[in-house]
Amino acid sequence: MLTRRDFLATGAGAAALAARPVRALAQTPRRGGTLSIRAWDPPHFDVSLVHAYRTHVAISFTHSRLLRYRAGAAVKPGSLVIEGDLAESWTQPTDTTYVFKLRRGVRFHPRPPVNGRELTAEDVKFTFERMLTEAGSNASMYRAISKVEAVDRYTVRFTLSEPFAWFLDMMASPMAGAVVARECVEKWGDLKKAEAVIGTGPWMLESYRPNVSLTMVQHPGYFVAGLPYIDRVELSIDEDNASRMAAFLAGRYDLGWEFPGAINRTDWVQIKDRLRQTRPNLQTVEFASNVVNDLAMRTDQKPWSDVRVRQAVCLALDRKEIIEATLEGVGNVNGPLPAALTDWALPIDRLGEGAKFYRHDPAEARRLLAAAGYPSGFPASVCFNSYGSTVLVDTMQLVLKQLKAVGIDARLDQKEYGAYQATCRLGKFDSTVFGPLTPFLDPDNFLFGQYYTGEPRNRSHVKDPALDDLLVRQRRAMEVKARRDVINDIQRHLARQQYYVHVPSGLYVAVWDGALKNYAPNLGYDYGGRLVAAWLDR
Repeated sequence: MLTRRDFLATGAGAAALAARPVRALAQTPRRGGTLSIRAWDPPHFDVSLVHAYRTHVAISFTHSRLLRYRAGAAVKPGSLVIEGDLAESWTQPTDTTYVFKLRRGVRFHPRPPVNGRELTAEDVKFTFERMLTEAGSNASMYRAISKVEAVDRYTVRFTLSEPFAWFLDMMASPMAGAVVARECVEKWGDLKKAEAVIGTGPWMLESYRPNVSLTMVQHPGYFVAGLPYIDRVELSIDEDNASRMAAFLAGRYDLGWEFPGAINRTDWVQIKDRLRQTRPNLQTVEFASNVVNDLAMRTDQKPWSDVRVRQAVCLALDRKEIIEATLEGVGNVNGPLPAALTDWALPIDRLGEGAKFYRHDPAEARRLLAAAGYPSGFPASVCFNSYGSTVLVDTMQLVLKQLKAVGIDARLDQKEYGAYQATCRLGKFDSTVFGPLTPFLDPDNFLFGQYYTGEPRNRSHVKDPALDDLLVRQRRAMEVKARRDVINDIQRHLARQQYYVHVPSGLYVAVWDGALKNYAPNLGYDYGGRLVAAWLDR
């Protein structure tokens, strides 16, 4: 469901993007310059211990992973092709064994206590063993790992406890997997301090001013010869939307100020004509967002333990109104998986019996509430953080209004970002929580981590043995068709159960300065990866 001209940019925007790489790649890259973008203040810098875009975006500049997703002007948004990062090659001798050959001569940043030493297989071993033993929220991505061995200085072998079809995707994910140095953990106890941001990535963290800015400078010993081209990256922290808009209009940001280098459509509609005059060389492309906002509920407690109550909540939402009011009429209705994951997400009309709950039907919602024992509705609280997004605030207000229309009197429990991440984001709330899911790039992280019994990201406290069995089965299905069949069954089951109620997602309006060459936007947190081979023609 795109609506409004069925998304004109699907043709025009994609065609414009396709034309750019020819021009960009024909040019000789220029070295130097400073790139300026809007960023966010991290709750801390320990990428292994948090699912927070504010941390992951910053770390994408400073750290490397074994694998990565290909970037560059020729990469179409939504395309996720795995290639080597620290690993120059890899093999899979058995269903449960992966062997990675590391690049030689990869060096950490030349700062104490690591002092630019060479990265070895022991660093990879340490990184993943730490992630699996520390009390962190990223462990579910790697829980299948039973053993990590440094076979020799440049060879790492992972042995899994069972086949895990998504293993290489997890290695490439910018949400985790950044390889760290033991010395930093030994010196600081964890990697939360800015001083501990020492990786092998293309830039180094030169300075961090809390709630003001982060400055990245080129890593002189980066393992890809000649990269990065850009000397400095200035990341300005600005939580005021009017201020961000003014800064962009004045040319102070080279990328759109919202994630992932985009501008909210509501703001874009207001300023695009002015930008044609003041910044005529801006480049744009539109593509579906995989950021999904949902209402999580304490399904282990009344009233949310009753499936009829959860189905009533889904029926109460007027998704068309949300799209029109907050997304300028252009958006996708999400089922259990983000519609942006087009290879895996079932359209609403293919969700079987559960498809009917995605229509707007307040009368049926009230009937279900009455049948569940709540003819007059009930009060509820909603844990919430705005993430500095005006669209998220507007969406939350509409959800509250629509819930109240069927008798659920939901009141906001607003928390600051750090408190929200440490509590509600991990299922520590009284009634419900509303906010964005981490925009993962694979269906497993949207399913297993969010629904499997006992997982830290299982915010709704789901405990469903039949679902657990399906979640494990899709992980073990190495053949794509068999995996797709199981994932389709999971989506239909979830559409009936409504453990989380999802609202529509918009389409990104990605915007960048025309002087930025060999760049294309994409899904995910990997700002650094998308910029490492880009350059500034100014």
